[in-house]
Amino acid sequence: MKKTFKLNIEGKNRDRVLEATKHEIRKYVKRQRRVPLPEGVDFWDFDCKFGTSEDNATVVHFATITSLIDAVAKDGGDAFYLEILAKNGYRTAKPAGAGDGDQQAQT
Repeated sequence: MKKTFKLNIEGKNRDRVLEATKHEIRKYVKRQRRVPLPEGVDFWDFDCKFGTSEDNATVVHFATITSLIDAVAKDGGDAFYLEILAKNGYRTAKPAGAGDGDQQAQT
């Protein structure tokens, strides 16, 4: 998905347009995750770019998209550009000492 979303549409409530764009993004991601995985792939991962226009879009983490959209809306921006491309994801083993700290804190 490569799209510029407009937040100010004449005759429509800005908050409703904002929620509709978030819904469209979630629907796209959900549809992509339903696509059958190729052999040897563990999950679908996403490459994301975000900016106020296509020219100044920068690479961002997938989990930060909603907060970035909210920030643009809060600042009064008229539109934003979002690019989400699905890619193959492979699970990696955690380092040996990575998860031990949480378990010791609970005991």
